[in-house]
Amino acid sequence: MAGERIWLYDTTLRDGAQTQGVAFSLADKRWIARQLDRLGIDWIEGGWPGANPTDERFFTEPPALERARLAAFGMTRRAGRSAANDPGLVAVLATGAPTVTLVGKASARQVEGALGVSREENLAMIADSIRAAAARAREVMFDAEHFFDGFAEDPGYALAALEAAAEAGAQWLVLCDTNGGTLPHEVARVCERVLARFPGERLGIHAHDDTGNAVANSLAAVRAGVRQIQGTLNGLGERCGNADLVTLLPTLVLKLGYATGVSTEALEGLTQLSRTFDEALNRTPNRHRPYVGAAAFAHKAGLHASAVLRDPSYYEHIDPALVGNQRDILVSDQAGRANLLARLREMGLPAEPDPEKTGALLAELKAREAQGFAYEGASASFELLVRRTLDRVPDYFELLSFRVIDERRRNAKGELVTLSEATTKVRIGERRFFTVAEGNGPVNALDSALRQALAPVYPSLGHMQLVDYKVRILAPERGTAAVTRVLIESADDEGRVWQTVGVSGNIIDASYMALHDAITWKLLVDGAVPPDGAGRGR
Repeated sequence: MAGERIWLYDTTLRDGAQTQGVAFSLADKRWIARQLDRLGIDWIEGGWPGANPTDERFFTEPPALERARLAAFGMTRRAGRSAANDPGLVAVLATGAPTVTLVGKASARQVEGALGVSREENLAMIADSIRAAAARAREVMFDAEHFFDGFAEDPGYALAALEAAAEAGAQWLVLCDTNGGTLPHEVARVCERVLARFPGERLGIHAHDDTGNAVANSLAAVRAGVRQIQGTLNGLGERCGNADLVTLLPTLVLKLGYATGVSTEALEGLTQLSRTFDEALNRTPNRHRPYVGAAAFAHKAGLHASAVLRDPSYYEHIDPALVGNQRDILVSDQAGRANLLARLREMGLPAEPDPEKTGALLAELKAREAQGFAYEGASASFELLVRRTLDRVPDYFELLSFRVIDERRRNAKGELVTLSEATTKVRIGERRFFTVAEGNGPVNALDSALRQALAPVYPSLGHMQLVDYKVRILAPERGTAAVTRVLIESADDEGRVWQTVGVSGNIIDASYMALHDAITWKLLVDGAVPPDGAGRGR
């Protein structure tokens, strides 16, 4: 077992998109794909071509992947059509994706009841579709939908579905617990039966979490001999979600000794990836998530805390640093200090800055977190906060005032329109700028007005764009008086992408905070030099 290779297939971009409250933009999908590729995932399923415009555009302009293979997902041909004349299947094969994954029924009851076709026709649908895919793609996988339910009802037919796919050219046969109702001991028993017919290096497991057992079911399958796991980041997926790759990865590597495509260094970035992913989706990270949650290695004062200080292994099953997390003794800031120093080293700052300033920075971080700031998904704002505390950020400009006006009225054509106008007063060095701009909403108007003032002095801002804007309500019980957190993602022509955050009871004020950080970070990394006498800044 130790050292054997387990292959990881991520379905976040398709299964994750079915999560209630989650809607991936094209930019989201590309960003997620790049993060998964950097992590070391073997396959990234990009979505279902033809199912929606976002997936269509994703496959038309796929992200450049260095290690992972891009997979296109679809279903077997419909009854009464040939593979060449089924629009859905044709759309999947036309993407040119190196890997094609097709789903087909493995339950005789669903074949006859849900599809309304004969058992023989379903097997022909599987074989024809896999054969067509094998002629176009480098690699073909077959997701055997409802396999475990189908096996419980009619083992022979469930195995016949796998046989039809294998004989037609499928390199991987994936056993799907589609409704998430199978338990670990049942998964192990069924996998042993399947392994008597098919080699484990051709078998995968795709588990849903409706009984809270998706991770356990995936591990049971691997222990039985299955060698591919399908899952999602943070367990996203419809209903109760899919198998959580963030939990599975360290368990496979650190607990069971399996090899994956994820390096030791990449595993150390798992905590940051998990939290940044949630923040990017405007979701609150689960503090109690195994391995990567903020409370996963937290110890309150008393017996546990004192024992951990003597020997961490008493109450910690792994060294939290292995997954990029940290120990948190809640009566001490020492763990926070160590983590902060590690972040400073990553930013290229002195590993041992002035202790007084480090203490002040920790206090500032805690105060800001209490106000609602979250820096897991806003690394540029975090870097600026650190550098400001260490007196390392120039004052590029001073905002003297701004005003934003929204007007909702009917235009000359009688159409109901909403217009946004922003006015800013800015000082740069000894010069003052008064600008007015309209925009598509108040934040866009404010951004445009600021750029008008700053661009003549800092021309590199002309190459910066705001690409995403998210708002989260932090105190919903206060209704319209709630505190809001704004996350802004920016990009430039150099290919850099960065995130900033602002928090306030006023959504425009929070937006300005995030905008100010976005502009300042851009100028900082560009090496811009402010004129003499520039403003004090925020």
